[in-house]
Amino acid sequence: MARHPGILRAVPPGCRTALDVGCGDGLLASKLARRSRQVVGVDASSTMVARASATYAEPTFLEGDFLTLDLPAGGFDFICSVTAVHHMDFEAALLRMRELLRPGGVLVVVGLAREDSAADRARRVAAAPLVRTVKALRRAVEPEGMPMAAPTMSHREVRETAARLLPGVRYRWHVLRRYSLTWCRI
Repeated sequence: MARHPGILRAVPPGCRTALDVGCGDGLLASKLARRSRQVVGVDASSTMVARASATYAEPTFLEGDFLTLDLPAGGFDFICSVTAVHHMDFEAALLRMRELLRPGGVLVVVGLAREDSAADRARRVAAAPLVRTVKALRRAVEPEGMPMAAPTMSHREVRETAARLLPGVRYRWHVLRRYSLTWCRI
């Protein structure tokens, strides 16, 4: 939820179709529905899709494997994914998102990376007090039933793979092992 405002700012003007990969409880997809005519949320968890469908009427929620689900190539003006790509084959997920994105469309991925260096660990330790305070003030909790998985790729591996597959991608490091990728398809 903390990353939602930045993701929503990246939605291109006149967005007609948006895709939320790993939509979970549907909160971000419901926010996207205010900025795009058609929104599709995809999640592999039947529990999460059932919860999203019961809570929000406007976006369409699909249960299934994002990598194989029948979705239109070049069919989306905006695609986002929040802490879901580390549950999939990273390269396959980025290639699939690239395939589904329309020319001029925007892709935003917020993911988790494995700490691989002393610098990664130092950043986490330095940020820990601030993060605990913000979480306490926001009363942040994970949605019940949300599938969890440890990230397997380091920040460096994520950055290098993304740069190879998405020329011109912008990579940003965030606290709590998070990163973001922002890319516009030419």
